[in-house]
Amino acid sequence: MESSILKQANLDWSVRSEKLVTADSNLPTDNVALIRDDKNVILGVHSSSYVALQNSEMMDILDRISGKMGLPLHKGGYFGNGEKVYIQLKSEDMRLGTDQIKGYLTCVNSFDGSTSLAFGHSNLTISCQNTFFANYREMANKVRHTMNMHTRIDLLCTQIEGVLQAEQKIFTQIRRMAEVEIDQKVRDMVLTRMLNLQGEERLADQTTLSTQKKNLLSAMEVSISGELETKGQNIWGLFSGITHYTTHSLKGDANENKLFGRFGNREREVFAELGELVS
Repeated sequence: MESSILKQANLDWSVRSEKLVTADSNLPTDNVALIRDDKNVILGVHSSSYVALQNSEMMDILDRISGKMGLPLHKGGYFGNGEKVYIQLKSEDMRLGTDQIKGYLTCVNSFDGSTSLAFGHSNLTISCQNTFFANYREMANKVRHTMNMHTRIDLLCTQIEGVLQAEQKIFTQIRRMAEVEIDQKVRDMVLTRMLNLQGEERLADQTTLSTQKKNLLSAMEVSISGELETKGQNIWGLFSGITHYTTHSLKGDANENKLFGRFGNREREVFAELGELVS
């Protein structure tokens, strides 16, 4: 099962560590390069003491967690050349009107040092294929390579329980968002956050916006209007408009944008503020 998931996710490769030397005099340095074996490309540069968590090790950990917590292995993948990788476990779903919102526990690891082993909740709204990735909790500081596997799994399961509790809170907030009608103030707040308006920039006066932000605003408004039409004039429809834009309109890989990009961070900030509004 582990090997088949790795193969399906194109994660059936490993990295090796090679010492870096100076170009001119071939002197050794205190750094190493992590090189993907099958493609022979450098994924990251680290201090010589760095120990990489191989994809097979990550899968072994998740397979044990899957069996212990009853969370089936779902799928995985990588970004770029493999600098960042992820594997998902299936968590709970919720139904909201005509929407089915599927929950996943997403485990992320990196070879470029951008993130330690981290777990977070993500969901997919089936009606419109919109995705949303909630906050992540890094675990590596508590899950050292020197620990035995049993201890590592127990620690991770304890942390994951917290992520699953956060998932239930998110579902509760989504239900409440669907019950609250939007007003212009809330709509303006969401667009201001997503556009990251600064200084004299104002939604009410588009002459204060750059051409790029005008285009972003126009595209977001289209997504919002479409989601409000199908979900109703409520805060859930408004937020779904934002996730529709970030899922379907941004250039590049939508999941990578949402996990590591600035729009993903803004989206999480907006959700947190809307969640406080309906709590």
